[in-house]
Formats: sequence, C-alpha cells, structure tokens
Amino acid sequence: MVGENVRKIRREKGISLSVLAERALVSKSYLSNIERNLKTNPTIDVLLRVSKVLEVDLYDLLDVDRLSLSNELTGVVQLAHEEGITTQQLSEYKILFDFIKWHSQQEN
Repeated sequence: MVGENVRKIRREKGISLSVLAERALVSKSYLSNIERNLKTNPTIDVLLRVSKVLEVDLYDLLDVDRLSLSNELTGVVQLAHEEGITTQQLSEYKILFDFIKWHSQQEN
C-alpha cells in the first residue's frame, strides 16, 4: 500500500523516479522496489525524506485510515526523526521496550 501511494503521489506531482530518488537521498532501485511493493517495510527515515520531497504529510504516504495508525504514534516517530534519532537507535529502543513488556508480564 505504501508503495502504491508513493507512486501515485509522485506521478500526480510530475516527479520522475530518478528525481525523487536523488532528492530523497535514496537509491533509485530501492525506491522502485518500494513502489512495486517488493520492499514492503521501508524505514521511517526513507518515508519521511520521500514525503518531504513530495511535499505531503507522512499520513498521505501511509494512508493512515487503511493502516489504522494513530496520529499520536506517527507524531512521536516524526518528532524522533526531527530530533535526529536514527532507525538504528529506534531499534535499540525497541529492545528496551521489549524488556519492559516482558518484565511487566513476569509480574502478572
């Protein structure tokens, strides 16, 4: 779904795949794989850069209604990106969250 939205918006804006890839600092092949849904889980960093180049909100790329992604969660992710937190760092935080969840389950 994300790939279809990227392709649709890109074409509506009249931007070529090459130009979008260059401006978003993403390889053309990676972006092509996203659009063709061969890469179904692109990083939030990539999606934020693509949304910025396309001048659309991240919600438009994700099609929040179909994915039922809460506004609050998306805002947190966008804020993290703006603060310079990388995808790698978010992965490390996930380990902490998993531990907290596990610990909570052990207490119950």
